[in-house]
Amino acid sequence: MSSPELVVQILRTELRGAGITYKMLAERIDMSESSIKRMFGQKDMSLSRLAQICGAAGVAMEDVLRRAADHKVHADTLTLTQEKSLIANPRLLLVAICCLGHWSVEQVLETYALSETECIGFLAELDRLRVIELKPLNRYSLRVSNAFHWMPDGPVQHYFREHVVADYFNDRFDGPGETLMCLPARLSLPSAQELVLKIRQLAGELARLHQNDRRLPGGARDGFTLLLGFRSWEFAAFTALRRAPPA
Repeated sequence: MSSPELVVQILRTELRGAGITYKMLAERIDMSESSIKRMFGQKDMSLSRLAQICGAAGVAMEDVLRRAADHKVHADTLTLTQEKSLIANPRLLLVAICCLGHWSVEQVLETYALSETECIGFLAELDRLRVIELKPLNRYSLRVSNAFHWMPDGPVQHYFREHVVADYFNDRFDGPGETLMCLPARLSLPSAQELVLKIRQLAGELARLHQNDRRLPGGARDGFTLLLGFRSWEFAAFTALRRAPPA
């Protein structure tokens, strides 16, 4: 991503966090809403326009430019060695998952039976594994992207299949904001690939909402997990009922 595109992306995130819509921004800088949308869609703007928008939205232009300058390209997955290290110690995996959820050390200690020394030690180990970058006062930043996912058929996925899946599905899925769907269909390969693309877009939307809601107080958020799978499959018990092919 080029620097101008990155600046516009960060500015858009800041506007969302401040609750500023394109319509509101258009009114504040005396432009049409369609012109605002087109300007953001082109992902490029002059410094004078950037300063005008930041001033109208109450966003510090210096912060936007600093975040763009500090931006680093992060990986979407961990390495095999990193994942093996995580599953070797379930407590380390727990802290890693908390970090992926942007928990503070204080939130981890309030929620789980870990000592402060243990928690800081796990953060140091995650820093050594290059999962996070540990900073002063036990703060950290992630070394993985917002589109992070575990390795397909990797150590963590194997661990989840063995220990997590049954626990995850042992519920009614009828709480606020919950749903469970199992939808069979007969599709062509192009249609299946189209759906996979839409699933990836949904994962990107989850990452965006997760990033935006970090601004809310901890009590206003809850831990949700999206578990998606899509494959060519038939329940083994149904497969056993199939007719034998003609001799």
